[in-house]
Amino acid sequence: MGEKSSKEKAQKKSWFTGLKAEFKKIIWPDKKTLAKETSAVVAASVFLAALISVIDVIVKYGIDLLVK
Repeated sequence: MGEKSSKEKAQKKSWFTGLKAEFKKIIWPDKKTLAKETSAVVAASVFLAALISVIDVIVKYGIDLLVK
């Protein structure tokens, strides 16, 4: 039961070989590009968080007016 067939081993080895080949195709960004893209994502996240917070406060205020 604990024995793996040679076919399973060959499939695993083939999968890892394919994975390694795909990793070699990746073009990793340089530090400058990475910093620019990271700052863009952080800025967009902060902007959206602020926008959602403002909308939340407005909706809460509107609901409070309707309920009281």
